[in-house]
Amino acid sequence: MDLKRFEEAFRHHKPVPMNYKGSAAVLVPLIKIEGEYHLLYEVRSETLKHQPGEICFPGGGMETGETAEEAALRETWEELGIPEEDIRILGPMDYIHTYSNFSMYPILAEVEPSALGKIRPNPSEVKEWFLVPVSFFIGNPPYVYECDLIPDIREDFPYERYGLKGEYHWRKGRNRIPVYQYQEYRIWGLTARITENLADLLHSFAEKSEG
Repeated sequence: MDLKRFEEAFRHHKPVPMNYKGSAAVLVPLIKIEGEYHLLYEVRSETLKHQPGEICFPGGGMETGETAEEAALRETWEELGIPEEDIRILGPMDYIHTYSNFSMYPILAEVEPSALGKIRPNPSEVKEWFLVPVSFFIGNPPYVYECDLIPDIREDFPYERYGLKGEYHWRKGRNRIPVYQYQEYRIWGLTARITENLADLLHSFAEKSEG
């Protein structure tokens, strides 16, 4: 192996989680209405193959060579018709790497209130959209359900070949599922995790500002 040539190539390597199957990005849109910030959500079309009727932020899979920010802006235009010029990117939020081996990159942004009048949902992807005051999430923590993620090791695993004992204690994982109920809308899963993360950050910032 030519280490020097490898080193040169390695300088351009962008680290990703091992065994990952892809990346997605969503826009987390803040809109100021009558002096109060709201979050904009979508209800997915009932005709979609995956997660029909569920609530999400605008977003989707990142295309080859695309940054998370570019993907979030593109998907917001494709799904809701909100143009890039009406969106001010605030920055990347904490990202999620799921147990199904893909990464979700939320991008926090402020959207011009006038953009609400331009929204034209793509019916093949979006059933409807709605707004929720940010203060609701700060004042109403989600219901949280936790479940174990247990390795399903088949009987044919070659314990003896690798000097392992058959009673090897495989490490379990833990999945945290927050759920918000706002009026008739149930926000849960990754969307709720992103929402909760933002609410926690805003609450922490408010406490530091007061202190």
